[in-house]
Amino acid sequence: MTHFLQDILRQPEELQKTIDYLSGAGRGTLQEAANVVRSAHHIYLTGIGSSWHAAMGAAALFGMNGRPVYLQDAAELLHFATFPPDSAIIAISRTGRSIEIVQLLSKARESGATVIGVTNSADGPLALEARIPLIVPVKFDHGISVNTYSTLACAAGALAAAAVQSFDDPLAAKLHRAVAQCAEALPTWQEQIEHAPWLLPRAAYYFLSRGPSLGSCYEARLLWEEGVKSPATAMGSSSFRHGPQEIVESGSRFGIWIDGQQMRSQDLAVAHDLKRMGASVMLVGQRLASDDGDLVLEIPQIPEAWQFLIDIIPAQLAAERLAEISGVDSDSFRYCSYIVEDEYGLLHEKVGAPKDGN
Repeated sequence: MTHFLQDILRQPEELQKTIDYLSGAGRGTLQEAANVVRSAHHIYLTGIGSSWHAAMGAAALFGMNGRPVYLQDAAELLHFATFPPDSAIIAISRTGRSIEIVQLLSKARESGATVIGVTNSADGPLALEARIPLIVPVKFDHGISVNTYSTLACAAGALAAAAVQSFDDPLAAKLHRAVAQCAEALPTWQEQIEHAPWLLPRAAYYFLSRGPSLGSCYEARLLWEEGVKSPATAMGSSSFRHGPQEIVESGSRFGIWIDGQQMRSQDLAVAHDLKRMGASVMLVGQRLASDDGDLVLEIPQIPEAWQFLIDIIPAQLAAERLAEISGVDSDSFRYCSYIVEDEYGLLHEKVGAPKDGN
C-alpha cells in the first residue's frame, strides 16, 4: 500500500478530529478570528498550491452569504496588491513556511493589515507571526497534501461560517455524520474505481465544477500533476461551455462535480453530451443515478454548501489508483520540494539568478 493511499484512508478520522477541535477547544480562537473578519472593511483569502484550493470552499460560503472576499493566491497578493490598513488577510498554509506566505506576512505587517493564519504547524512563521493563529492539529501527510488539504479547507470553511452566520453544534454534528459515512463508503469507492474503465494512463483529463466544489476540482488537477505526473486541466463548468469544449474527442476523460443544489440538470446534460461525443465521464456528488456517468461516485448526504469537505476524497482515490496502473511512484516528487522556500527555478538551485537579486 502506498503512503498516498494510507493518508487517504485515515482522512475521515483526521476530519472528525478537526470538526471536534473547531467546535470544542478551538472554538474561542475561531470566534475571535470571525469577529476580526466581521469588522474588517476588506477581506483577503489566500494560500498557495493546495492551500489556495482549500480557500475556495470558504470563498463560496462568504459569497453566498453576501460577504464578498478577494480570493487570490499568495504570490499575486505579494507582488501585485496593496492592502488598505483596515484589511483582514486570511492566510492558509499547511506549514506556514512557503516563501510567498513568509514574505506576505512582512508586507501585511507594514501595511497595517490583520493576519489570521490557518495552518497545521504551530512552529511555522505563519502561526508565530499571525495576529490570530488558527492551528489545526493533524498528522502530516507523507508527500502529497491529503489530510493537510482537507483539514485546512474545513477550518477555513468554519471561519467563513462563523463570520457570516455561525459554526454551531448542529452544523458540526451534520458534518461529523457525513465524514463518518465517508469512512464507510471508502471500500465501495475503491471497488468502483478498481473496475471502472474511466482510468486510462496518458489520457487527457479535464475537471469541471462550480461553487464550493471548485476547490475539489482544482485540487484534483493538482493530484494528477503531483501524483500521476500527468497534465490535467480544471475550470468552472460554465466556462468550459464557452469554447474549451472544442477539445473533446473520443477517449477524452472528464471528472465533473455535481453541486447539491445549483445547476444540477444543466451539468448532468453536459455529462450526457460528453458521453455522446465519445468522452468518458466520472461524476461526484449527491443523489446521482448510476447511469449518469461511466464512473459515478455517490457521496453521503451533507449540507450542500459544505460538499467540498468530502467530495475530494473519491478523486484522491482515483488519482492514487491511476498512478499505480501507470507505473508511477506517487509517494515521491521528482522535482518539487515538499515546502517551496525560494522563488528561483525548479531544480533547487539559483542558476541564472540575477546577481543584484532582482
